Amino acid sequence: MDKIEFKQTFIERLAELYAMEVSDATPIELYQTLGSIVSTTYTKQWSKSWQDYRDTKQKQVYYFSIEFLPGKMLKSNLLNMGWLEIVEEALSELGIKLDDLIEIEPDMALGNGGLGRLASCFMDSIASQSLPGNGNGIRYRYGLFKQRFVDGHQVELPDEWLPKGNIWEVRKDSKAVDVHFGGSVHLEEHHGRLKPVYHGGYTVRAVPYDTGMVGYKNGTVNTMRLWDVAIPAEEEEHYRSIEDRRMVEELTSVLYPDDSNEAGRKLRLSQEYFFVSAGVQSILRYYKNLHLPLEQISRYIAIHINDTHPAMCIAEFMRLLVDQENLKWEKAWRLTLQVMSYTNHTIMAEALEKWSIEMMQDVCPRIYQIIEEIDRRFVEEMSTFHNQGLIQRTRIIQDGQIHMAHLAILGSHSTNGVAKIHSDLLKNVILNDFYVLYPSRFNNKTNGIAQRRWSQLANPAMTKVLNQTIGDSWHRTPTDLHLLMNFTEDDEVLEQLAAAKLENKKRLAAYIKEHKGIEVSPEAIFDVQIKRLHAYKRQLMNLMHILKLYFELKNDPKRDIHPRVFIFGAKAAPSYHYAKAIIKAINETANLINHDPDIQDKIKVVFLENYNVSLAEKIIPAAEVSEQISLATKEASGTSNMKLMLNGALTIATLDGANIEIREAVGEENIVTFGLTEKEVYRYYQEQNYRSLEWYHNDPVIQRILNAFIDGTIPNIVNEGKQIFDSLIQYHDEFFVLRDFADYCRAQEIINQLYQDSRRWNQISLINIANAGIFSADNTVERYAEDIWQIRPNPSSQLGGAAQHDCYPL
Repeated sequence: MDKIEFKQTFIERLAELYAMEVSDATPIELYQTLGSIVSTTYTKQWSKSWQDYRDTKQKQVYYFSIEFLPGKMLKSNLLNMGWLEIVEEALSELGIKLDDLIEIEPDMALGNGGLGRLASCFMDSIASQSLPGNGNGIRYRYGLFKQRFVDGHQVELPDEWLPKGNIWEVRKDSKAVDVHFGGSVHLEEHHGRLKPVYHGGYTVRAVPYDTGMVGYKNGTVNTMRLWDVAIPAEEEEHYRSIEDRRMVEELTSVLYPDDSNEAGRKLRLSQEYFFVSAGVQSILRYYKNLHLPLEQISRYIAIHINDTHPAMCIAEFMRLLVDQENLKWEKAWRLTLQVMSYTNHTIMAEALEKWSIEMMQDVCPRIYQIIEEIDRRFVEEMSTFHNQGLIQRTRIIQDGQIHMAHLAILGSHSTNGVAKIHSDLLKNVILNDFYVLYPSRFNNKTNGIAQRRWSQLANPAMTKVLNQTIGDSWHRTPTDLHLLMNFTEDDEVLEQLAAAKLENKKRLAAYIKEHKGIEVSPEAIFDVQIKRLHAYKRQLMNLMHILKLYFELKNDPKRDIHPRVFIFGAKAAPSYHYAKAIIKAINETANLINHDPDIQDKIKVVFLENYNVSLAEKIIPAAEVSEQISLATKEASGTSNMKLMLNGALTIATLDGANIEIREAVGEENIVTFGLTEKEVYRYYQEQNYRSLEWYHNDPVIQRILNAFIDGTIPNIVNEGKQIFDSLIQYHDEFFVLRDFADYCRAQEIINQLYQDSRRWNQISLINIANAGIFSADNTVERYAEDIWQIRPNPSSQLGGAAQHDCYPL
């Protein structure tokens, strides 16, 4: 493809779609035209990839995740097709700015944060490694929610991302399946076998929408399949009322319905069964069309359970094998173990899902029966070898509840954590009983990020410097970033990287001015904390340090600190009132500080609304300090730490999650660490001797800061301030904020001092970039593919070489 060819195609496609010329078209029409050209072009390779997998009977992995957070796909697809530069230049010659069209595209905000973004990074890397892999999730009509601040409070608005359609998806009615809910089930003997007999309940139609996952310049296009719900034609008469129809439509209306009430919890469980049943049925139908023995299915199919939400894959797979395919239980269970694998993403109790027996029986009674039988057989088998205490702690059904993480572990051949410390905690503490039973099933796979998106797309200024300095092999082989270590003493390269950082800071400063009305200096330190708002991530400690600086500057306006802009981006779950109280406190503190002339702009506080992938792509390239300050043992891995590191930010970190591996990669002198260690945290848990009130009484700095939440210093937070104060004093500071605070302030002062030496700071930035390659999702999925899924690259793909540019001819 060349510019002339593309321009001609663009003009012709615009005329075909809208019967108009470029000068008459709106940005939306231009965007739709470009998207149409891109999608129809890669569709040829999409079809070829699928045919290759089918014809050669390659083993495929199916990645089940309740969240996918792809963000905008236009620019990513252009990059991966090798079209980005040519299209940008060709559109420019037509008087069109590509960035203007990219702004038109809505974010596919089908996730909450790290879990969904990781799933999308994996989809990108699986395709880019030419591995045969598919995503399986829900096509939510509304994203998580659109966050707005009203008087400093978080307000949730519907995230309507589909009103103008989605040019990347293809609806496939022919691949739809039925999913049954409710009613009751009893077993009857039939020809010597027990068969389920269903009574009542209702059936919905699961309709797949497929989106192509374009690999990086290799001709591989995989599939992310998202399921929407419809009423089956034969069931129309049962859904005559608006209320009945709404009950069905709610299944795919919103991610994470409010689980603070029974109806919300039931809807969430129904969502999980809906996409699990639809996906597993679809997989089995595909496999049967290969005309291979069912007993060999594990040679051709791998199903991966991304956190506990899709754990019913195990019971649904058993249901289909036993009830529909008439396999004996023992054989079906052996195949299930071989096919299934599970990633645990957190040790937080709220994510280790449990469902009441009554609710499971109500939503999917046959699945409950199968889980009950899995549990019964496990107890019977283990009773011969192990003590009753161990068995009772590891069984699936306990005290009237079904432990979904237990089901995921017992029903799969692999359980992995997502950072070394996290995996060690799973083995030695959180899931130690299971590790005792099945030590060979446990392993670690440290998370990774889609580095091309977070460098080439998000940070073209830095990418240009890297390409000029070390070449572009790092685009496909991210560990080649290490070549940059040869330039740690090269002042020209250091200055070029600093100039790229300044360019990104200016762009973010302009965005902040436009959207928040706050003037920030690009010469200030840009200090960033971007992640879900949760008490364990300790945005509160960051806020306390900001208040400490504020009070010091009020006392001594001449105090020597380099000006700093503290930037937050985070959403709180709608029912998580404590997290929303912290958001309110941050926003009111921002109003207090940003309008105080005594501070002389030495500190500014900016909380950007509606944090999502597109906003992250603006913030991360401009960041200089990466706040990774969760309580040690609580953050399984983190991926914002990797993205910020890749873009040259210095990490201030506890020894938690992947921060430990970042420290190993960059060296202790190029990261600033603080806080309790894992062993110290667990010692406090064991000895039960942490007294937060003593820290309050014994430290006048902490006392002054905490009093500000309740004495009117921070305006307009009477209720929120008391809630925060009580959480730290009356309710004993669950996440040791006060215990780690002084050490955190020490670490912040180190950062302030380091920034005074610009050359040293630029060296640290370079070293972080140079060592970020090991955290590529490309590397991570290769390890999954080899160690867990046992899948191989498609031999007909075009990995590298001159042929890559011929993958996507117009």
